[in-house]
Amino acid sequence: MRKPFMAGNWKMNLSVEEGVSLALGIKDAVGDYDAVDVAVAPVSVVLPAVAQALKGSRIIVGAQNIHWEQKGAFTGEVSAEILASAGASMVIIGHSERRQFFGETNETVQKKLLAAHRAGLHPIVCVGEQLSERESGRTQAVVRGHVQGAFAAVDRALALKTTVAYEPVWAIGTGVTATPDQAQEVHAFIRTLLADLYDDDLAQTVRIQYGGSVKPDNVKGLMQQPDIDGALVGGASLKVDSFAAIVKFNG
Repeated sequence: MRKPFMAGNWKMNLSVEEGVSLALGIKDAVGDYDAVDVAVAPVSVVLPAVAQALKGSRIIVGAQNIHWEQKGAFTGEVSAEILASAGASMVIIGHSERRQFFGETNETVQKKLLAAHRAGLHPIVCVGEQLSERESGRTQAVVRGHVQGAFAAVDRALALKTTVAYEPVWAIGTGVTATPDQAQEVHAFIRTLLADLYDDDLAQTVRIQYGGSVKPDNVKGLMQQPDIDGALVGGASLKVDSFAAIVKFNG
């Protein structure tokens, strides 16, 4: 059985004080709940304070992006190694907002995936189609490109230490959620892609999260699907009560 994994992506929200307050609230609410792996991903400048606040707890602290180089003349960027030294142990890679607004490509996602592993960070690799791509019947083609592009140069040992997040772009921040059946269909497809790239054992081991307007009132239906192993949560992760309800979906 794959252990459920719920990760909160705080995006560009919360000051240092607000982030620490939320982290401590989440710690109190779910810090001892071991049925689910839990992570939060604050803004990079907030991350060290959040990591300190959660030190010694079960809650994983992650970053929202990295650069693929260890150091260099890349103004405004942060390397995986620097983030690890600041307290990160996880990173989100290839989020649709990075692809849409900041030129993220399959090639840069692959480089960042390798960089995350180089620094010992656990990567969550995001894949998913836009509304126009779904409406034109290209969901599988887009997802195939994202998965194959991300994992092309990743060996089996590192792939086993990677989480995939399926995030239909049309369901992010829109209030629209893919139905459990729609999400399950793509999650199952992602597993077939991983099996083709590696083998069935790996495909059945790697966790695949769903990300797209996950809320307390829809998480249980999603998590009842056989290939959905958790959630990458946006807005609902910014409040203790809603995120705790998602984490304890089965409690």
